Amino acid sequence: MSDAKPLIEAKKNYHHGDLKGQLLEAVRQLVERHGPDGFSIAEACRLAGVSTAAPYKHFKDRDDILRGVVMLAMERMRIDLQTAADAYPAGSLERVVAIGKAYVDFARSEPGVFRVMFGLTESHADDPELAEMGQCTFAIVIGVVADHLQLPPDSPEVNGRAYALWCSVHGHSFLSLDGKAEDTKITVNEDDYLRLVSASFLPPRR
Repeated sequence: MSDAKPLIEAKKNYHHGDLKGQLLEAVRQLVERHGPDGFSIAEACRLAGVSTAAPYKHFKDRDDILRGVVMLAMERMRIDLQTAADAYPAGSLERVVAIGKAYVDFARSEPGVFRVMFGLTESHADDPELAEMGQCTFAIVIGVVADHLQLPPDSPEVNGRAYALWCSVHGHSFLSLDGKAEDTKITVNEDDYLRLVSASFLPPRR
């Protein structure tokens, strides 16, 4: 799950050296409440307890603030996935299931930011730093699959199976957030689903 602080706790710990982090936390919470287009910088400043001029000491504009929120969120997701992977031995199906569960849990814990991370901010599409952060996160999936298959991480088979796993879990995350599975009256046990997907794309380790 995400380790983001509730805003009320962040305010207690506020000092001028943490102004940037305070603003990003305020924006994160507003994105969760209203979506990426449903808040103003002035509102974020009020929640953070700073002046309306404060954001421009650290950010160029509104999009740049959202970019900062996404960067922190991607780092939280990376940590969540790595923690999940580290909890189980290499080659175990439980390890694959765990990173899938961590991914879905993150989406549910920060649905607004999760949506921003994947497509609601077109201006981030060509951002090399964001792209690198995404690659670092996907590298965890690559590493788990490579360990399971006992193949090099750059193996086409490893990359193909890792991508298939990501697509299945990513799609399930969005279907869950949007309530689409419920709309079609499909009842699926999530743990069973994640185990089924993991076993389908990864053969038993020899």
